[in-house]
Amino acid sequence: MDPADRYLRFGYAASDAQVSRYVDLLDFDRDEVFGIFNRRLELIAQAHLAYLPQSPRMRQGAEFGVSVLPKARGRGYGARLFDHAMLHARNRGVDTMIIHALSENAAMLRIARNAGAKVERDGGEAEARLRLPPETLGSVIEEMVENQAAEIDYQLKSNAQRVDQLRSIFGEIKAGIRKVRDSTIE
Repeated sequence: MDPADRYLRFGYAASDAQVSRYVDLLDFDRDEVFGIFNRRLELIAQAHLAYLPQSPRMRQGAEFGVSVLPKARGRGYGARLFDHAMLHARNRGVDTMIIHALSENAAMLRIARNAGAKVERDGGEAEARLRLPPETLGSVIEEMVENQAAEIDYQLKSNAQRVDQLRSIFGEIKAGIRKVRDSTIE
């Protein structure tokens, strides 16, 4: 991430060491990380859903953060990850999604507003809160279908990449055979 993106994502100009510490502190037993891969299996968008400790004020909450590579922006990937995170959180008993963002992070705040979140600004910072409905049989099935579709998509991209690698290898072999054949003819 470039410095401007780090500033928008973390609310400050995070150094490499600070980003590494953030990654090291991810609790994969508690939190969730979702991603979108392009056809070359490059991670182009990633979201973090951090479950908050329960408090008397809320049954359970989760904080959402997302990063999308500059070359992949404007395609709705951040919103897709937010929708998936909402469904995922809802099916785990979360009743409130929270987004902390800088007031200037228009893309993140637009995602929250479009989902129906209430956004409150306090100086240079904003907090968006979205109440989630309880899980239903329909939401559980929807999440299962989404997860299966994502797995199929990844496997198709992975297999296509293998086919491309095999084509490249066969092309090299064919060129090598042609070179040997041409050298023996002379």
